[in-house]
Amino acid sequence: MALASTVGVILFCGLGIWQVQRLAWKTDLIARVEARLAAPAVPAPPEADWPGIASGPDEYRRVEVTGQFDFSRDRLVQAVTQQGPGFWVMTPLQTDQGWAVWINRGFVPQDRREAADRIQPSGDQAVSGLLRITQPDGAFLRSNDPAAGRWYSRDVEALSADAGLGTHAPYFIDADPGQDPQALPVGGLTVVSFRNSHLSYALTWFAMAAGLALGAFYVLRADRRLGD
Repeated sequence: MALASTVGVILFCGLGIWQVQRLAWKTDLIARVEARLAAPAVPAPPEADWPGIASGPDEYRRVEVTGQFDFSRDRLVQAVTQQGPGFWVMTPLQTDQGWAVWINRGFVPQDRREAADRIQPSGDQAVSGLLRITQPDGAFLRSNDPAAGRWYSRDVEALSADAGLGTHAPYFIDADPGQDPQALPVGGLTVVSFRNSHLSYALTWFAMAAGLALGAFYVLRADRRLGD
C-alpha cells in the first residue's frame, strides 16, 4: 500500500506540475494574441513569406490587403454567431501582386443567403482584418462536401480547388466591420477567446496528491497500531 500510495502521489504531483506549465504557456499565448489585436495593421504576408506562416506566431495578426473581389466565386460556410445560425461569406480577393486571398467578409443569417442580399463593392478594395490559419478537414463530425456546396470549415485549399482559384495565400482574413452596420455581410464578429482552466486543474491534482498522502498515512499508522 505504501508503494502504491507513493506512486499515486508522484503521478498526481506530476500532473499538477504539467498543468502549471500549461498555465504559463496559455497565459503567454493570451498575452501575445492580445498584443497582436491591439497592434496596427500590417501588409498581409506576400507569397515569399507563405512557407513560414504558422498558427503560433501569426494567428490573429492584424493585416491589410488591397485588391478586387471575385463575387462569382463566393462560398458560404455554415456558422453560428451571436446573431444566430447562418453562414460566413467567403470571397476571394485578387491582389495586384498576382495572387489571391480568401476574405471572410462576414456573417449572413440563414434567410439572407442569396447574393442579392449582400453588398458587392466593385473596383479596388482595401480590406483590413485578422489573419486566420486555414481550417482543413471540416468541422467536428462534419466533413466539407464541395460537390453539394456544403461547407463546415474554412479550408483554404479545398475552397480554392472547388473555385478553380490560382495562386492563393495559405491563410484567410476575417474582415473588420463595414461602415454600414446594417449591411450584409456583417464583419467583425470574430470571437477571440481562450479557455484557461489550467490553474483549477493544477490545484485539483495537487489536492488529490495531498489527500492520497494523508489517507495513506492514517491507514498505515492505524495498521501499525493494530500490529503492535
